[in-house]
Amino acid sequence: MVPGMTKDENTTPKRNLISGFLSTVERAGNALPHPATLFALFALGIIVLSRVFAELGLSAVNPRDGALIQPVSLLSRDGLHWILEHLIVNFTGFAPLGTVLVAMLGIGVAESSGLIATSLRLLVHAAPRRLLTFVIVLSGVMSNMASDVGYVLLLPLGAIIFLSVGRHPIAGLAAAFAGVSGGFSANLLLGTIDPLLAGLTQEAAQIVDPGYRITPACNYYFMFVSTFMIAGAGTWVTEKVVVPRLGEYEHKGAEAELQGLTGAEKRGLVSALLISIVLAVVLLMGLVPANGFLRNAETGSVLHSPFMHGIVGVIFIGGLLAGLAYGLAAGTFRNDADVVKGMRLSMETMSLFMVLVFFAAQFVAFFKYSNLGLVLAIKGAEVLKASGLGAIPLMLSFIVMSATINLLMGSASAKWAFVAPVFVPMFMFLGYTPELVQGAYRIGDSASNIISPMMSFFALIVAFVQKYDPKAGIGTVIATMLPYSVVFMVAWMLLLTVWMLLGLPLGPGAGLYLAQ
Repeated sequence: MVPGMTKDENTTPKRNLISGFLSTVERAGNALPHPATLFALFALGIIVLSRVFAELGLSAVNPRDGALIQPVSLLSRDGLHWILEHLIVNFTGFAPLGTVLVAMLGIGVAESSGLIATSLRLLVHAAPRRLLTFVIVLSGVMSNMASDVGYVLLLPLGAIIFLSVGRHPIAGLAAAFAGVSGGFSANLLLGTIDPLLAGLTQEAAQIVDPGYRITPACNYYFMFVSTFMIAGAGTWVTEKVVVPRLGEYEHKGAEAELQGLTGAEKRGLVSALLISIVLAVVLLMGLVPANGFLRNAETGSVLHSPFMHGIVGVIFIGGLLAGLAYGLAAGTFRNDADVVKGMRLSMETMSLFMVLVFFAAQFVAFFKYSNLGLVLAIKGAEVLKASGLGAIPLMLSFIVMSATINLLMGSASAKWAFVAPVFVPMFMFLGYTPELVQGAYRIGDSASNIISPMMSFFALIVAFVQKYDPKAGIGTVIATMLPYSVVFMVAWMLLLTVWMLLGLPLGPGAGLYLAQ
């Protein structure tokens, strides 16, 4: 029982039911092989299925050009030769690999210098008390630009902040968790998840259109607005549902007061701010004038410009310069070796990602070369078209499906690497853009993160909660976070519905429907 709550025997069956359900989900998820192993098995499965469907004579007519599409067997002499010759190229040419690694080099400098952690502390420490919950949720959303730093920094910080002002610490922790995990896909700035998902989406889209290009900013407009929606919805759930349910905390005074910023940290922030302003001015000089040096040299376009195509480079440079400015001013960087160490540490955190990408890249390449992705997409599109469902019901259904898959498979990129090659081409044949499909996926994946035992940080969340309630378990966490998940899902679905009804672009040059 959470400290401060009135014991009610009638809640025991409900808690046992929730815990039992979650235990079943947890066992089912734990029974799955490692994601890298899954993709290796998927790749082997594609090899076998390509031969089976080729022998069965399965085919489909491409509705775009009327061409007959037939499976190409990988379980043949020619197929074996292709696999051996393309094994390395499949990996090194996989779109998300380079973009994510380059972005992480810059973010790694900013993170290792202490810039990101200090910025988050300043944001929540300086917030007026009446806006405290909103700022904590918003900070959680913003922390996602640096990957997983919010889980290890902001969650315990949210609990300490709430306790320091006499409120229940688990409520502060829940608010931070809702922002960090439930709002994982939203942000005011582009982060590491944007180029990662965009790269996977582009690989899937090129099954249908080999020349299709997707930028990391393809969902930016929608996710920018979503940031404030999530912060507002998370604040409402915290104040109207979670805080009343938790009641008063019985062990006040158990935590030390929240520490303010040191002089070195303040100097670092000022330096990082100044260098960021200089960089912003340079970018504006290259983009605002009609003949700006960052625009397309031939057309003058910003959308199809070196800036948009090289946005990952901008993230790298921005993180690098701001991190350097902070680290040198705050004294966290003493020499170039410290900077390189920050980059190295960021690459160490990506080692598992690179292993996963190797097998995911083979799966996607096999899927594309064998024509199975194209054939299944055409057949699936025919079934969906015959169902008579409109664009909005289809996208809402896809959101629910994505949220359900998330309960069994925690990694956002691993799920998308598996789901995208099937559903992106399928929806493209129905006339919907890959950017729209990616946006719908991000909604489902984010909204159910906070109730998924398969989420990689879920055990850490339970440990944080047990610090304030030793009797807490998975059921306690789920019971606390479920209202956030439901409200986020409903609010996000409504936002997407309005967005589609108004026909608004999801990001720069990213519409809802493909040109016919």
